Amino acid sequence: MRRRDVLAAGSAALLGLATFPCGWVAAASKRRQRVLYFTRSVEYEHSVVRPGEDGLSHSGRILTQLGRRAGFDVECTKDGSVFDGDLQRWDVFVFYSCGDMFQPSVRKRPPMSPAGRDRLVAAVAAGKPFVALHSACYWGRQAPADDPYLAMIGARFVAHGAQQEATMRVASPGFPGTEGLPKSFRLTDEWYALRDFADNLHVILVQETAGMEGDMYQRPPFPATWARMHGQGRVFFCSMGHREDVWTNRIFQQILLGGIAWALGNAQANTTPNIHQVTPRANQLHP
Repeated sequence: MRRRDVLAAGSAALLGLATFPCGWVAAASKRRQRVLYFTRSVEYEHSVVRPGEDGLSHSGRILTQLGRRAGFDVECTKDGSVFDGDLQRWDVFVFYSCGDMFQPSVRKRPPMSPAGRDRLVAAVAAGKPFVALHSACYWGRQAPADDPYLAMIGARFVAHGAQQEATMRVASPGFPGTEGLPKSFRLTDEWYALRDFADNLHVILVQETAGMEGDMYQRPPFPATWARMHGQGRVFFCSMGHREDVWTNRIFQQILLGGIAWALGNAQANTTPNIHQVTPRANQLHP
């Protein structure tokens, strides 16, 4: 088999698709948009962001391949010092970070400075799009209640239990990336229990907790994927993405592409806050 055929076969296997997933909407200008994929890890490095022999992680490789097919470019980094530089180089930030970005990382990459964190949050408030995946809602065990980064995302991590199959309920079937999805679907992942939800969340997917194993899930259903405005910036969060097979799952890829397209302003949606309607007891941590 020729090298280019091997590469094509590898791409198809990683994407896990025969056809490109729904969800992506290109920019009206047809300009290739630039994505910064930030995966710096403190305390724990997820396998999907662990670099391979070519320097790319499993998730970075899939996002890059999705971008090639959709028309956007992806730059992957674990270097927290990039936020001290020119943030206008990228059209959207996609975070799969884990832990307090001011602390030493698993791979000894430069930390994010407090000034860099503040510049990031200010850039989003001024209109720069931000997408957060899975562990990006965790800023260490001692993050203060008013942490500006977590306030930007709209919630914070509590705990997770054993990986298990669980139900996601689609609460916003008109949101980009939910096209063609059933009212609910089941998936195996490491499910995050979350708290301190912002009042202006437009909930897209709800974590159904009935039947889940683990003390942290013995609570009413709560938001798992949402869109919100942080100042002028569009923020999208999805709690899924721990496992390699989730990244090759068509539903996850469709939701991810839809969220990025909305964050960039390529796609529009009604994002009226609905958290109190679809998850009225979201912040109740016990039955």
